[in-house]
Amino acid sequence: MTVTEDMLRTYPKSLGNVDERVLARCIDACVECGQACTACADACLSEEMVAELTKCIRTNLDCADLCAVTARVLSRHTGYDANITRASVEACRSACKACADECESHADMHEHCRVCAESCRRCEQACEELLRSL
Repeated sequence: MTVTEDMLRTYPKSLGNVDERVLARCIDACVECGQACTACADACLSEEMVAELTKCIRTNLDCADLCAVTARVLSRHTGYDANITRASVEACRSACKACADECESHADMHEHCRVCAESCRRCEQACEELLRSL
């Protein structure tokens, strides 16, 4: 059991009809993806061809920010607002798709982009799964 699952399990009120495992997977995927995107952006900045990676860096940073925000929104349950939650998860899913697409275009030359793209795809899928269950 992850810390995320423990925190959801110990929340003093009902979480409603949400599948706690799906929610926990999405939160954890967001945290992982945010870290991967931050590290990938930094690695891109260290590449000799940094000018050619400008879009990748920007997409990584946007995705990292949206993943971090989404993980925090999903971790708060008091005064739950379904519209805000759904919008946050949809934005995260879109950012993850865009970042994965961009990183995949550089994956042949940069291993960090391949690793990041894989994390982005996992987060995109976790967001999609959560959206289906909301």
